[in-house]
Amino acid sequence: MPKLQVLYRVFAGFERSFAAQAAAFQHQHPDVDFNIVPIDPEKLYEDLIAKRGILGSDWDVVLLLTDWLPELLKMGGLARLNDFIQRDPPPDYPQGWSDSLLELQRDAAGGIFALPYHDGPEMFMYRADLFENPAEQTAFAARYGYPLAVPETWSQFRDMARFFTRPEQGLYGAMIAGLNDGHNNVYDFFLHVWSRGGQLFDAAWKPTFNDAIGREALQFYADLILTDKVCPPKTLDYDSVASGVAYAAGEAAMMWNWCGFSAVAELPPSKIIGQNRLGLVPRGDHGAHATLNIYWVLGIPAGSAQPELAYQFLQHCATSEMDKITAQSGGTGVRRSTWRDAEIQAQFPYYRMLEAAHANAKSPPRLPEYPAINEVFNQMQHAVVTGAKSVEEALDDAARAVESIMAAAGYYT
Repeated sequence: MPKLQVLYRVFAGFERSFAAQAAAFQHQHPDVDFNIVPIDPEKLYEDLIAKRGILGSDWDVVLLLTDWLPELLKMGGLARLNDFIQRDPPPDYPQGWSDSLLELQRDAAGGIFALPYHDGPEMFMYRADLFENPAEQTAFAARYGYPLAVPETWSQFRDMARFFTRPEQGLYGAMIAGLNDGHNNVYDFFLHVWSRGGQLFDAAWKPTFNDAIGREALQFYADLILTDKVCPPKTLDYDSVASGVAYAAGEAAMMWNWCGFSAVAELPPSKIIGQNRLGLVPRGDHGAHATLNIYWVLGIPAGSAQPELAYQFLQHCATSEMDKITAQSGGTGVRRSTWRDAEIQAQFPYYRMLEAAHANAKSPPRLPEYPAINEVFNQMQHAVVTGAKSVEEALDDAARAVESIMAAAGYYT
């Protein structure tokens, strides 16, 4: 009996969706068995990419972050899917997906190396039971001199985070995924830079993130945790998943995070079912709203001994029925049919905003060297929020480290 070896990042929503999708596949292919294994995202990267495990035959299907794809493609780590797709495409491919969810898994020659599985982007979330409470609205207006409403700017966000921070009630104003795992802690810095009108690099790939805007962005982030103390005590232990679960447990009034955690807030054991609302990530006082386009894809390792069967499972997961299961399980579906599904929109209202959100999304630099650069940002963030370095020192050290990586890779002449 053939067995598909599937590796994915640990998340309860993925556990539910892969279990249901594998069961449906086995109903159609009763001779196929599965071994579906969860792993922490940093170990997923280490085992598959840093240790080049993706070139071996241990796995047939892997769930990957789009940040990792340039490095994977450079090492030849993924099977090219063009021939499979040409011979037997997923239903409605490619028009069934937003262009923004088909771009990052392609190379310059038009090769396709993965299919989208779970979507971002990052969005702002807040609790209606707090923001729409007349007593809270009156108290906030009396203290700050303007109405309590969805914060347009980061300055307003800070006021509201301070207002709702009530440790004696187990309530904090802001939820942040502060774990130094190179995931949300890095992306949060990007969002704070971009939403203030800043950039990470100039046209010659020289770092610019340590300018005045970068300093303002990183200082603001650190102050929320260290000075204002508007985040839960376990913030530096929370990754994106743990922070989403903690928000759903009622620990905070506001959160910016991947929009899929809005689904977590609407599913048991959430304590705020029916109370979560969404909006745009706040902007700087002189910036513009920004969001992040990063998503998870299913690919076939170059070393897989059964790529034909693996592709059949990828194609199966890409159908409208299976994508809807991803959404119902607590992930975020990637097909337009799921985004527009009336049942999904009724249960998870954020789906109504996905197409609009994708219109103005940014992605991290598409470079094979990006994972190394990402780790520099990871260490930079961690040094600041643990008090090991000042904002200026951490930014300047990071800029020198990134410039060294880029120089060694030949970007400067």
